[in-house]
Amino acid sequence: MWGALLRRGGRGAGVLRGLASGGPPWSQVVSEAEKIVGYPTSFMSLRCLLSDELSNIAMQVRKLVGTKHPLLDTARGFVYDSRNNLQMRGLVVLLISKAAGPSTADLSFQHNMVSGIYSSQRSLAEITELIHTAFLVHRGIVNIGELKSCDGPLKDMQFGNKMAVLSGDFLLANACTSLAQLQNTKVVELISSAIGDLVQGIYYENSKSSENCLTDDIGISTWTEQVFLSQSALLAKSCQAAMELAKHSAEIQDMAFQYGKHMSMSHKLHSDLQPFVKESSSDTMAFSLNSAPAVLHQEFLGREAWIKQIREAQGKGNIMDYKKLQEAIKAGKGVTSAIDLCRCHGKRALAALERFPPSEARAALANIVYAMTRFP
Repeated sequence: MWGALLRRGGRGAGVLRGLASGGPPWSQVVSEAEKIVGYPTSFMSLRCLLSDELSNIAMQVRKLVGTKHPLLDTARGFVYDSRNNLQMRGLVVLLISKAAGPSTADLSFQHNMVSGIYSSQRSLAEITELIHTAFLVHRGIVNIGELKSCDGPLKDMQFGNKMAVLSGDFLLANACTSLAQLQNTKVVELISSAIGDLVQGIYYENSKSSENCLTDDIGISTWTEQVFLSQSALLAKSCQAAMELAKHSAEIQDMAFQYGKHMSMSHKLHSDLQPFVKESSSDTMAFSLNSAPAVLHQEFLGREAWIKQIREAQGKGNIMDYKKLQEAIKAGKGVTSAIDLCRCHGKRALAALERFPPSEARAALANIVYAMTRFP
């Protein structure tokens, strides 16, 4: 499947040259993009995060300090996370809103625009971030049955789970309330379906069918479907919804959807590849055995040989030697194939951008893709 995907998407040669030449570093890309849309997206959901209700939850979360509950790491990420940029989705929604500009069918409402973006589109960007944040918080629920004594007291970990459920539900409820206030039936339908996709994608991620629950017996086509649900659907449908709010044509809405879909797929592949392409070989990063390079490695190698490599990398107490497994994957075709697939999705995202007029916002969206497809 991935080979066929690589052979498609020939349109857009002018914009696509940037993939070969590279672009500015990620931190610079985000900083310049934030200036274009008018304000730092790190404040995207500030109104909600500083509400009395969530401030009270934040005070309660302080009780988890000293434990290894993942909700703490998620909370720290809201304050500062330059590496992963939790607010990237909202930023992309704002950029594509500005890149598209006002619709010719909606010229009478241009006075409602600030920095070339409608207030409803800014609200949509905040909604997108709130939904993403809610699911990040919900993912911070630990399996009590798998806890070790070093993770923290049982009562604290149980308390952390309750906080993850309550705070995630609170954020999601706020997002749904704001969504209804947009008073656009199609947008409500799009974002509601994206929430459903997220739930389905996370369900697939957590339902292991393979022996010892370490790795799934899936090919790259199934991996792509699952990642679209859990990673790409929200951004793709939010980009489309932003075009709907500005009353753009079905064609422009589809191009915005395609950009959001393929850019986020490229982002996921870039993230999956980091343990295998980091220049520093002294520090081995743990990685998911269901990440793209591992799935492609299994597809080339065969299921039985892959399981054998995993067992050989397991030491006493089933502790995984990730260094050994990493070398095995790097020796195969999985890593180079994942890089090719990442760049393929990047090209398709850039091709979709060519339907938008040249502008600073379009250039910023292209730079995001360049940053996602550049490897050492």
